[in-house]
Amino acid sequence: MKDIMRNQVVEEKFIEFYEKWVTQLDENLQLLLRASREQSLNEAEQQALVSRMTTHIKEYYTVKWAMAREDVLVFYNPVWISTLESGYFWYTGWKPSSVFRLVESIKKKREVGPRLDDLTELQAKKIEELRLRIRLEEEKVDRDMERQQVTLADRKMMELSRLAARFRREGDSTSDASKHVDGLVGIALKSLMNGLEKVMKTADCVRLKTMKSILDNLNSKQSIEFLAANFMLQLQLRQCGKKRDAISKRP
Repeated sequence: MKDIMRNQVVEEKFIEFYEKWVTQLDENLQLLLRASREQSLNEAEQQALVSRMTTHIKEYYTVKWAMAREDVLVFYNPVWISTLESGYFWYTGWKPSSVFRLVESIKKKREVGPRLDDLTELQAKKIEELRLRIRLEEEKVDRDMERQQVTLADRKMMELSRLAARFRREGDSTSDASKHVDGLVGIALKSLMNGLEKVMKTADCVRLKTMKSILDNLNSKQSIEFLAANFMLQLQLRQCGKKRDAISKRP
């Protein structure tokens, strides 16, 4: 019961934060689009705007990590996003390699909007090298999660779960043996939760590294265009997902 209550509290707190964060994301997108369209900012002002946007991104992970310490499972089954958004999730967030597809998409774009058609040959080479490094880091996270899944299906874990279920079924929850088994199950579950939190944070670090490294390879104007496209994609995916969910719930 305590675990369920904690789960609900974490969900409610993060939903409240996330709604405000997404609202600010939309406002930030408008600032980026205006700066990209009007091109009235000097270099220092452009850098300040990019810094403001990255601070907003970092705030999300700061709050997420703080709340994950209370209950990491809510982030593996987030109720604050649509089913469409969750379909693109990779260990509680966007997959880092998807950003490189976004970069390619912006480069080829010809209509009005964020564009990256002025990448130099050196920039393109560095971004491609980054893509290959990030792919290796994604594979490492995949292996870490596989180890967590193996732990969950471990023979000792299964035996502990079976014994705990038998004690509950027989109404024997106060004996020393039952308490001992419950204690062992609790230790095993805590270790599993710690492992899932580690996987989440490792995946988040790859996400943050990808974003920072791409921005490091772009000039201020390009960074504004890239961030605008990134924010626009997030918001459009959310909007489309919420509409689809609303339609599916109609009688």
